[in-house]
Parts: sequence; C-alpha cells; structure tokens
Amino acid sequence: MGWNRWAEGSCLMAMGDTKVLVTATVESRVPPFLRGTGQGWVTAEYGMLPRATADRTPREAQRGRQGGRTVEIQRLIGRSLRGMVDLVALGERTVLLDCDVLQADGGTRTCAVNAAVVATAQALARVHAQQPFAAPPLRDWLGAISIGWGPEGPLLDLDYEEDSRIAVDLNLVMTAGGRIVEIQGTGEREGIDRAALLALLDAGEHGIERVMARTRAAAGEVEGLAAVLGPGQPQSR
Repeated sequence: MGWNRWAEGSCLMAMGDTKVLVTATVESRVPPFLRGTGQGWVTAEYGMLPRATADRTPREAQRGRQGGRTVEIQRLIGRSLRGMVDLVALGERTVLLDCDVLQADGGTRTCAVNAAVVATAQALARVHAQQPFAAPPLRDWLGAISIGWGPEGPLLDLDYEEDSRIAVDLNLVMTAGGRIVEIQGTGEREGIDRAALLALLDAGEHGIERVMARTRAAAGEVEGLAAVLGPGQPQSR
C-alpha cells in the first residue's frame, strides 16, 4: 500500500509469483451518461509489462490497439469494484484504477481486483479527509480468487502450470456479505457436473475469506478508513 506518492491510492499485491501494481485516481467528473445524476463511476485499465511473462510481449500501444483479453479483464475489474462502492454516495466523481502486471504466473485478473480494493479504500479515505462524503462510499468489502478442478478436486489461486492442465477453471469475485459479483468459468475439456461446480464455489468462498482477511488488515493501516466504510464493515482482522 502507498507505493505511488502521487496517486490517491496505490497497492502492490503478490499472489504466488503474480505481482500487480494498482493505482487509484479520483477525478471530480463522470462519463457523459452520468452527468447531472449525482452518481459516480468506477472504471479500470489493465496492462502487462513487456517482461511480465517468460517471453517479452510488445506493448499494446505499439500495436495500436488493445487486445480482446485486455478489454475483457479491465471490464471485469471495473464491474467488480462497482460491486463494493456506493456510486450515489461517491457523488459525481470517477475512480480510475490503473492495473499493471509486473510479473505474471496465473491469476492476474483476480490479483488486480484484490489490489484495487485496497487502493480504492485508501483513495476514498484521502478524498474524505479533504472533502467529506455525506455517506460512506464503501458499502461492502470485496475479494477475488481463481479456482480450478484438478484430479483431486478444487485448486485455489492457480499458477500458470496448474491453469494449463486443469479440466475447468473459474474466476470468482464475492463481497464480504456473501454476494457473488462475478463468475467466469470455462470447461477446457469435458466440463464438470453441478456437484463439482458447487464444490468449486465453496472452495472459492473460503479462499476469498482468507484473501479479504489480508486486504482488510492492509487497509486497516489507512488513516480515516472508518469514515468511508459502511455500517457493519470491520476495519481489519
């Protein structure tokens, strides 16, 4: 947390060998479709540094356009964070999340979501110190994890090797209140039955609880955090 001195919020998170740096910028404007509504917005940009992977990947700017995978991931991050932010309480402000993968070994999108949670909490606490919100803008906490179905059942937080050989992989985003914000699942080979899917979701929920315990503890160091958390949200664990 606090890796960037200029951004309102920032967090460097490692999940296994995957490392993602997220900065949160808060601007006093919203997209055109929200002007005059009194409601805010949360959006994200995502990218991988050229040597985040074993072989150098050219920057997307060099190719002149973003790839479909990049667009998909940044939309997932934006949707996920809107699941924890009260957009009305935020007012006509936009939280911009810049998610940069420094090193990739599976689970980059879920790692980015978790880092964005901490960066957003820090950013909103800093904004509140200068211009108080009328109501807490964080209505819930949030966590994300990747899950796979291996020979012996569910595997959590898949690395690249595990992800390449499992039958089914799934990305899960949930709130502390138990609401599912996002599920992305794919049967790479034969797929799974309903019982196995429920086992994946149960394992994912337990994994997310552990992740949220870590992110809450990190965010608990943020000065003024209590003022931006909704009723019933613990400060840390």
